[in-house]
Amino acid sequence: MKDGLAAALASGDPLALARAISLVEEGTREGQDIVSAIFPRTGRASILGITGPPGVGKSTLANRLIAQNRKRGRSVGVVAVDPSSAFSGGAVLGDRVRMQEHTLDASVFIRSMATRGRFGGLSRATRDAIDLMDASGRDPILVETVGVGQDEIDIVRVADTVLVVLSPGQGDDIQAIKAGILEIADVFVINKADHPGADRLAADLEAMLSLGEPRPWRPPIVRTIASDGAGIDALAEAVEGHLRFLAEGGRREARRRAGLAVRLREILRETVMARLVSDDLGRGALAAVEERLASRRIDPYTAARDVLARIEEGATPRTGSGTVLDHLGVAVRRIDDRLGLYRDLLGLDLQQIEEVAGEGVRLALLPAGRTRIELVEPLTDDSPVARFLAKRGEGIHHVCFEVDDLQGTLERLKEAGLQAAGAPGRPGAEGSRIAFLHPKGTGGVLIELRASRRKEAE
Repeated sequence: MKDGLAAALASGDPLALARAISLVEEGTREGQDIVSAIFPRTGRASILGITGPPGVGKSTLANRLIAQNRKRGRSVGVVAVDPSSAFSGGAVLGDRVRMQEHTLDASVFIRSMATRGRFGGLSRATRDAIDLMDASGRDPILVETVGVGQDEIDIVRVADTVLVVLSPGQGDDIQAIKAGILEIADVFVINKADHPGADRLAADLEAMLSLGEPRPWRPPIVRTIASDGAGIDALAEAVEGHLRFLAEGGRREARRRAGLAVRLREILRETVMARLVSDDLGRGALAAVEERLASRRIDPYTAARDVLARIEEGATPRTGSGTVLDHLGVAVRRIDDRLGLYRDLLGLDLQQIEEVAGEGVRLALLPAGRTRIELVEPLTDDSPVARFLAKRGEGIHHVCFEVDDLQGTLERLKEAGLQAAGAPGRPGAEGSRIAFLHPKGTGGVLIELRASRRKEAE
């Protein structure tokens, strides 16, 4: 289905485009696969961002720009980002209502998308929708956002040219300063320019541009009356002028490269968070960490490192028996004396320090790549670790493997003639169940087995 839908989309089929956008909005793997399939065909369309405070006429202006581009024979794509409905989570569709005159034009594709709680003015799937429209031959693509504000600057990372639309009589001079739109705007549009206060607003913008740091591109100020189309040709020329500016010296490529870098980081963050709430970590695993945090048995930084360690554990290739190396145990007389080496000099993070009373030891865990170093300090002079230190001195004490089925593993080892040292399944570090194999049957190596944290949480 993916290949067929991608091919239909690339041919310009509006139904295929609509279906593909729905898939990426739903966050499906199929939607991601379609974006992957069409991505080499993207990067051709010019992307025009339209933002500004509510009520300044952004949608009416977009409607005029659609008509102006259609007169030039261009196939236009529009992403209208609407506020999310408080009841359904879907787009309110107000912007599409204002563009109804183009709904029967096969060369105009308009899609309303909900913000879904994002503060940047762009919905989660807006970038994917732009790619899909681009691959389907829409050029230019207009992206109208909810508004402009300190947090609503995502449009800069998406659009080639950003129009900041203002109108007189709404305190826009103050709004402009607050929102930092001098850095956002490539073109200022004073819409409703026939209203009182338009000259004052233009003068305020000119003054702020003069006070700002000199830039290679000085945003022009264009006056429009979108309701009757006045100034639209001048606005189109200002946009074309900015696109010509971007074409010089690789500016457009640099701008898009920066936007793609931000997009990659956002996808990585979303992917990590998705894994935290998925079964990859085991049902209830994250809740268990949150419970330890709430009871203050663990601090937020250690909790975060613990969760990341569990993610790495899930990514570690396992043998057919589900066995991975969990840590190397190093017997030390005092943990504090050895942290200078492992943490301060070797640069390992200290995950946590805890006491395991049943074993008579104090432990420090330090992640090292896909395994960990466990420093083991005796709490009493008669503990097994104290006897080890008295006989052999500091050094490697044991090797620990994590197994999916501790009881089943012990039974197989017993059948092979290997003996457990001490009671099997007793409490160990991090609340896990552990067992030790006697060195006589393992070539002189003390082997610890611990039940999988991932399996125990399921």
